[in-house]
Amino acid sequence: MRHFISVNDVEDISLLVKEALTHKANPYLHKELGKNRTIGLIFLNPSLRTRISTQKAAQNLGMNVIVMNMDKEGWALETQDGVVMNHNTVEHIREAAAVMGQYCDIIGVRSFPRLVDRNEDYSEDFFNKFIKYSGVPIVSLESATRHPLQSLADLITIEEHKPKPRPKVVLTWAPHIKSLPQAVPNSFAEWMNKADVDFVITHPEGYELAPEFAGAAKVEYEQEKALEGADFVYVKNWSSYKDYGKVITMDSYWMIDNELLALTNKAKVMHCLPVRRGVELADEVLDGVDSLVIPEAANRVWSAQAVLAKLIRDNF
Repeated sequence: MRHFISVNDVEDISLLVKEALTHKANPYLHKELGKNRTIGLIFLNPSLRTRISTQKAAQNLGMNVIVMNMDKEGWALETQDGVVMNHNTVEHIREAAAVMGQYCDIIGVRSFPRLVDRNEDYSEDFFNKFIKYSGVPIVSLESATRHPLQSLADLITIEEHKPKPRPKVVLTWAPHIKSLPQAVPNSFAEWMNKADVDFVITHPEGYELAPEFAGAAKVEYEQEKALEGADFVYVKNWSSYKDYGKVITMDSYWMIDNELLALTNKAKVMHCLPVRRGVELADEVLDGVDSLVIPEAANRVWSAQAVLAKLIRDNF
């Protein structure tokens, strides 16, 4: 594996999940693997779980870690080629990525979409240029269209808690007060479509994911019908892909509460966090016995550790 940008970079997802669980059982088993290796974690957007979990994972492997908040500490980057830089950008991504590649063995990058131009966001131009100019393995810490470290942690969590060999997993849209990217649901769908699960996506009409991410998943517009017999319910808001970046409806009755949860097969509830209580999820669910949001977040360390270990072994 040269880079970790999507599930398509992973040859065997079951094997990667097993590797992550091995790290979880013995976090320091490979503490010498990353010795004298440096990872740079580059953030253009806020982060809590991704930053801390990836830093901890790297340290468990013996790596040196450099963290930089580019939006606050770095120069304004120009990403377009052939432009005269006589406005607000100070440094071109060609030089910035190349220099970071001189300092770091692996680079993790987090950059959210602007939710203005769908073609621009879905081209993943920013990540592709980091890959092109840095010359080192790149790990997505969340991009405009995907969040693969989160999705791997989600799959690890499902593997640990599944009540049967092929569980029913439902990704349900949830209301929110603002426009959010499709990165997490895109990525979750992409991974679930390759996992051994019965996967269903439910949302109001107008919130369909891009076909390349929804894949062969069953799409159900009636949330109550979709929830029937579910073993896991993954809750997440996203804005419209078709009417790009727009909030079409709030539909507060889509918020998962105990009444809706009663329709499931005693389903465990998941969310990538942060979550707006009383908007996306009811307190009674978040604080209830069926909530996996904290164990799911904890598994972010082991998803990152498995990925970093794989990248070190395959590239150095």
